[in-house]
Formats: sequence, C-alpha cells, structure tokens
Amino acid sequence: MTLAGMGAPISSTAPISIPSIGAPSVTVTERAAVKAQSLLAAKGHPDGMLRVFVVGGGCSGYQYGMAIATSVEAEDQVIEVETGVRVVVDRDSIPMISGAEIDYVEDLMKSGFTIHNPNATSSCACGSSFQTAGGGGTPRACN
Repeated sequence: MTLAGMGAPISSTAPISIPSIGAPSVTVTERAAVKAQSLLAAKGHPDGMLRVFVVGGGCSGYQYGMAIATSVEAEDQVIEVETGVRVVVDRDSIPMISGAEIDYVEDLMKSGFTIHNPNATSSCACGSSFQTAGGGGTPRACN
C-alpha cells in the first residue's frame, strides 16, 4: 500500500535497525540535580557535567569520587536529568554503581552528595567507602 506524499512503502523483508539504549547506570534525585546545577554554575561551568566514579581505597576497599567534567570520554555513560544536569560515569565504574541513586543531604551531621548503592555489601560509617560481593580495592584506615 502506498500513501500519496509518503514515499516508498517499507518492505517487510528489510531489517529495521533501532539503536538500543540501556537504562542509566545511576539515578539522580531532584535535590541532587538542583544542587549539582547550582554548584556547576557557581564554579563557572554552567554547561559542565558531574562526573561520578569509583576508585580503589577508602576504609572498605572502594571509594566514590565526584568531579566537574567539561568533556566526555568515548566509553562514558552520560545520564541526562530532567533539570538539564548531566551526570557522567566511566566504563570501569558502571558495574560497581549500576542501579545506585545519587542524592544530596543536608542535616545537622552532614551535608553533601551521597550515593545509595545496591551493589555495596558493606560500607564505612563515613558513607563514601564501600565493598562489593566480588571484593577488590585496597582498604585503608579511616581518617
């Protein structure tokens, strides 16, 4: 069937390639997104991104890190948040924080970004160091 002005019909034998987009490795709460947006603007990078990563160390074996990113590496995952903030996670960190939620807390004891990670089997009281079921990382004494 051909409709006027619609071009050639799509053949049912030709494969249609649709790029698959995986679910984001992390989610960001609205509170964290608003804080990230204001932090990026205050630091002079309103179009910058929040880079979230995992490195060996901390008192449990791994620790979280965050930095301002002005560029994206080829294998990074970029998560766009509704507020316009972009979060970047590198390829090596994705398996350790996949499914995590980034939040921002502000109370009497602590204010800052926090990560709720379903992959962490144990964590330090500081909340920025964790261990996974697969182990790894080199624990250090708490400061």
